Amino acid sequence: MHDVKRIAENPQAFESRLNTRGGSFDELKQVESLNEERKSLIQEYDSGRHRQRELSEAFRAKGGPTGDLANAREELKSLGSTLKGLEQRRSEVEETLQTALMMLPNLPEESVPVGKDEEDNQVVREWGERPHLDFEAKDHVDIGEPLGVLDMEAGARISGSRFALYRGAGSRLERALMMFMLDTHTGEHGYEEVFTPFMVLRKCMEGTGQLPKFEDDAFMTNDGHFLIPTAEVPVTNMHRESIFEPGDVPTKYCAYSACFRREAGSYGRDTKGLTRLHQFQKVELVQFTTPEESAAALEALTGHAETILQKLNMHYRVMNLCTGDLGFSAQKTYDLEVWLPGQKRYREISSCSNFGDFQARRAGIRYRPEQGAKPRYVHTLNGSGLAIGRTVMAILENYQEADGSVRIPDVLRPYMGGMERISTAS
Repeated sequence: MHDVKRIAENPQAFESRLNTRGGSFDELKQVESLNEERKSLIQEYDSGRHRQRELSEAFRAKGGPTGDLANAREELKSLGSTLKGLEQRRSEVEETLQTALMMLPNLPEESVPVGKDEEDNQVVREWGERPHLDFEAKDHVDIGEPLGVLDMEAGARISGSRFALYRGAGSRLERALMMFMLDTHTGEHGYEEVFTPFMVLRKCMEGTGQLPKFEDDAFMTNDGHFLIPTAEVPVTNMHRESIFEPGDVPTKYCAYSACFRREAGSYGRDTKGLTRLHQFQKVELVQFTTPEESAAALEALTGHAETILQKLNMHYRVMNLCTGDLGFSAQKTYDLEVWLPGQKRYREISSCSNFGDFQARRAGIRYRPEQGAKPRYVHTLNGSGLAIGRTVMAILENYQEADGSVRIPDVLRPYMGGMERISTAS
């Protein structure tokens, strides 16, 4: 969420940067109008209170106020009613102002390229080489189902479309990836592992920016809980409405979780296989930093996600997302896109973002730079380290053999009980 004072200081500059995202932001005009009304109400209230105090002090003084006592009493009575009305209206305006502010996305950082959509994203770097297969590559469903590691039909029979069921070596591969990722991030990158609830309160979803803007994409229970779309939500809200004491930031967490998304705006897109599911598993990286450290922290966090792909020896590229492709809460995002030979295209497998103080303002997360200092808002960051289903997909396609089997990447073999290959006999 934005500080309304920042908007008021230079509304033209704020609007100009916001408009680089594309689309219409009617809430901005509403924010400006409501803020002016709020300031006017405060001034009117303060003026009324001043006059009320003057009259009250005059009545307490010997002789009472000069002039007509009856008129003075009537004015005092009228002021009480007026001030009550001003307070009520101010409360209404501030509530509406808060709602409007929560509908405005974060401002893109200056280093973010201006563009309309994913076609305008910029390649930052590439790593590794595309696998050279001397046979026609298949996609992951056409590999996984004959091997008995994927059963999309059973997933649909149980839960409907866009749900997957793993079997045998597929289930073990999912579990192996989870353990491998967590071991790497805790052992090599210094993250503290946490395991959080998969359901959260509305205020948690509001804190990280999923609500109120994207409520249609969320699964909600009858009692008002929300199934998490990513572990970013509960992990970030571990510190909601709290203050980090000096020396407690930076703080880094990693968490494995199931993720639940309606994908309300994506019907008809990527409906085959593991690409876009209503439930998938992920290892998430979350960091809390000072404003001075957050830019460097984003580079480091992105590198931590890249390490997983490098250890799996899979070709990928890093994309700097343009203003029109940024997520709602992000001020800068790098996407890692892995090459999929069966689909003959790159697919996002991790998204790493710096949110600045946008989430911290919504969730009330601050830090104290030193003892006795006034608290400041932290900067929050998060990234997938990685999305597990898409990593399974990438392994099936990148490590496929002509006979239909799939080699296990070397780094995963200890987690797979020494298994070197998935075949029909696995």
